[in-house]
Amino acid sequence: MHSELIPDHNALWFLPLGGCGEIGMNLNLYGHDRRWLMVDCGITFEPGRQHEVILPDPTFIRQRRQSLSGMIITHAHEDHIGAVPYLWPQLDCPIYTTPFTAEILRRKLASAGLLSRAPIIEVRPGERHAIGPFSVEWLQLTHSIPEPNALVIRTPAGHIFHTADWKLDPSPIVGPSYDRIRLQQLANENIRAMVCDSTNALVPGHSVSESSLYAGLKNVVAACEGRVFVGCFGSNIARLHTLARIAQETGRYLCLLGRSLQNMVAAAKTQDVWPRDVTLVEPGHAGYLPAEELLAVATGSQGEPRTALWQLANGRHPALDIEAGDTVIFSARTIPGNEPAVARLQSALKGRSVHLITSDQSDLPIHASGHPCQDELRQMYQWVRPQIAIPVHGEAAHMARNAVLARDCYVPYALTGENGDLFQLEGTPRCLKKFAAVGRLHLTPEGRLQSAPQRSDFIPIAG
Repeated sequence: MHSELIPDHNALWFLPLGGCGEIGMNLNLYGHDRRWLMVDCGITFEPGRQHEVILPDPTFIRQRRQSLSGMIITHAHEDHIGAVPYLWPQLDCPIYTTPFTAEILRRKLASAGLLSRAPIIEVRPGERHAIGPFSVEWLQLTHSIPEPNALVIRTPAGHIFHTADWKLDPSPIVGPSYDRIRLQQLANENIRAMVCDSTNALVPGHSVSESSLYAGLKNVVAACEGRVFVGCFGSNIARLHTLARIAQETGRYLCLLGRSLQNMVAAAKTQDVWPRDVTLVEPGHAGYLPAEELLAVATGSQGEPRTALWQLANGRHPALDIEAGDTVIFSARTIPGNEPAVARLQSALKGRSVHLITSDQSDLPIHASGHPCQDELRQMYQWVRPQIAIPVHGEAAHMARNAVLARDCYVPYALTGENGDLFQLEGTPRCLKKFAAVGRLHLTPEGRLQSAPQRSDFIPIAG
């Protein structure tokens, strides 16, 4: 381990403590002029023990927290924001994020009794803020949640384009689309390194636009006779907009099942990214509606225990029973690693004579990924023209393929590594293996953080 090294005023370093070599649990550090900047602070889950969250071990930066200038949260997905209430007391630094994400974060910090202690600085897309020696610009992109942002991190030693999670969606339904002209301008700004999402690097073509799902989802819902339950990621406010419109047009009432889903919509209402003409039915009232008048959106599309879909499949939901002839639509892809849990969920639903419809079985698209496929990755490399590509947010195969795409786009260097490796970006770029000790913590039912075993089968969270 080389952790005695310190980034001087000539240094430009990237050090992932989570999310590099895996999908989920993102925690990234940038080093320059003896200071550090943290980007994202997320969680993942252990299969079969959903109540115990898994977090990256922050020991490296906790021991240097006097040198930590600040923390940026790029968007409100759990694998980018979920660890903040648990790890912030060890870091004690200002948090920078955009308004919707700040609303989600405040709710989390309030639950942990930290709202009055943790300083949150709200940033609008397009703004620039000085955070220690780092000048950071927020750039609006598109993803599967409101206000996803990439970052341009500028230092005298070089500039970094940190994509976070993204796709190129011309019609995202909620919020503006990406700014193609601004992205193309980065080619003239001498971007030293592009740290890039690799989730869909193995998928050819271009991701499906969120706006293209209306026809497929409406066709499916309109053909159903009983209750309709839709499993999707609760953070996808745009998908909920589409389902709310379909409910109105097919004569159904919309109901939200799952605390995280209801919390996300409450935040969307507060930030005015929820349609004002949509009336929601309380779960306790939904059971009194005729079957053909209910469209319910439920958490648990990845087969997570104790979520709404799991409770319905096992006859344990406190408000509703799922019955023969009802339909469950999976408007979500199965994230790699979650296949056994999803298979168990679907088997339990079939045991109740429920109709199942997955994205693979629909003639028209009923799910859109929030991550870039190969054509989008090529396009971004061609627009930005970084000198170095650093694939992250993926397993080894995803990152390796992302690196190949970067080289095909004439990026001079493509470096891959894993959590704890230090990417030195000044001069001739190199990757120092095992620079920092890394690990996983898990949150016990009593609320204590303990070391977790190093495993490769944790449940990732992605949109």
